[in-house]
Amino acid sequence: MGKIHGGRAIAKALRSEGVDTVFVLTGGHILPSIDGCAEEGIRIVDVRHEQAAAHAADAYARLTGRLGVVLATAGPGVTDTVTGIANAWFANSPVLLIGGRHLTTEDLRGGLQEMDHPQMFHSITKWAGTAHDTARLPEYIATVARHAFSGRGGPVFLDIPWDVQAGMVEEDAIGWPTGYRSDRPAGLDDDTLAEVVGRLNGAERPVVFAGTGYRWSRSGDPTGALNGLVDALNAPAYLNSLARGSLRWDHPLLGNRTRSDALRSADVVLALGVDWDFRTGFGMKVAPDAAVIQVDAEPSRVGWNRAASIGVVADPGAVAAQLADRVGRADRSGWVEQIATIERAKQEVADELAAIDTGPVHAERFARDVAEFFADDTIVAADGGDIVSTTAKWLRTSRPGGLLDPGPFGCLGVGAPFALAAKAVEPNTRVGIVYGDGSFGFNGMEFDSLIRHGLPVVGVVGNDGAWNNIKSIHRMLYPDRLIASDLGIRRYDLMVEGLGGYGEFVEDASQIRPALERAQESGVPALVNVHLAEQLRMSSAYGG
Repeated sequence: MGKIHGGRAIAKALRSEGVDTVFVLTGGHILPSIDGCAEEGIRIVDVRHEQAAAHAADAYARLTGRLGVVLATAGPGVTDTVTGIANAWFANSPVLLIGGRHLTTEDLRGGLQEMDHPQMFHSITKWAGTAHDTARLPEYIATVARHAFSGRGGPVFLDIPWDVQAGMVEEDAIGWPTGYRSDRPAGLDDDTLAEVVGRLNGAERPVVFAGTGYRWSRSGDPTGALNGLVDALNAPAYLNSLARGSLRWDHPLLGNRTRSDALRSADVVLALGVDWDFRTGFGMKVAPDAAVIQVDAEPSRVGWNRAASIGVVADPGAVAAQLADRVGRADRSGWVEQIATIERAKQEVADELAAIDTGPVHAERFARDVAEFFADDTIVAADGGDIVSTTAKWLRTSRPGGLLDPGPFGCLGVGAPFALAAKAVEPNTRVGIVYGDGSFGFNGMEFDSLIRHGLPVVGVVGNDGAWNNIKSIHRMLYPDRLIASDLGIRRYDLMVEGLGGYGEFVEDASQIRPALERAQESGVPALVNVHLAEQLRMSSAYGG
């Protein structure tokens, strides 16, 4: 068969894992791996900053369920990915960072960009280590993939010296691993299943709540299973973060603005892959006497912050499928209507604010018009604070991955990288970005990457000229000293125009939708920059 270099061996192993796209910022220490990917027909999407490459790999994993891969050169290339890898860690995304490393012959001698990279990643990856043998590189890929998909999943880091990547080896001398990770999602045993079914059937006010862990279900059809379960149980349902889209946005039992109301009144809560973290009030928003049935593939999540009445380690999607076939449909119309009445009242308030046409653009008007434009056939990357919290309640998400939000890490700068990956993965799907003006500044230059790769997306900025979320807190704590909280109204649209995209500035609420339509019709990456009225308020964090 002849000899191949280590980079080609890596690429072959990635192809076997199902990887068809990698995200890169080029560098000398990873050239063999880049060359190997090119030889194997793996698409190479290069960006302007390694953090963006890591975010893009995160989005790729969320959308495809496959291993997201980022290649970064040694030293500053690897260190630039830390924030993106940390964000993937908190989102449980199976992302592989392949980092270049100095020559093994220069170890401890001060080689170019020499550092011990894995030490930085132990707290934000499921595995981090260095490969030392060219012939074993596919074995290393199998090892990191096994870890990346264990439990809920999470990022991994493989550090590969340049000479190990460039080393030549007989292809038929390489051991090519197969069957190296589990592929049978675990459900409930018969006794536990019967206990859970009994609790749900006996509930008067049950609530189904699916969170980030549900998105990483390995079962065959987790979306269909959840729909079947919710319909059979006839109970209010809520979706958090990555689970959004597992039910259609207009499902009659799906709540949008009433999660806290339902949890406060529930007698049984079925939590499928839910994190009882700050977004859920650390579990304290659930009625104190409610029975919590918690199902998660990650053992450390069960009973975290909120006691589980029944706590099981299993694949949430597999469990939903089991329950859908067994729970009895009870008449809970009174309970459903109680929550629906509150939902309608809260929506009416938002509708009144969204109808304001005079004066500076209100955030609710921005959110309504943006959501109506994107509809439910768009993948939307959400990148910001207050404006994202507001807009997320209006967005119509009807598929897993339809809303790509930062997740619990609350990381800014994900917008363009997430959109880049989405358009690369699904070129025929409309892709949008909702920005705050602060968040645009983090990775705004990735519009250059979108333009270079011919990936038309429509971004829209809710621009109030301030770090509004922090300014609200600052005003409350230190009203006489508002420091570093104002940005001014900047023409981010002109920046995108200057790079070769389409840009437009909007100050009139009636022009938001027409401007978005023109941006879409331009056929190039576009940014609509909307001047918002400053909202003097405190707002919840992502997904609250």
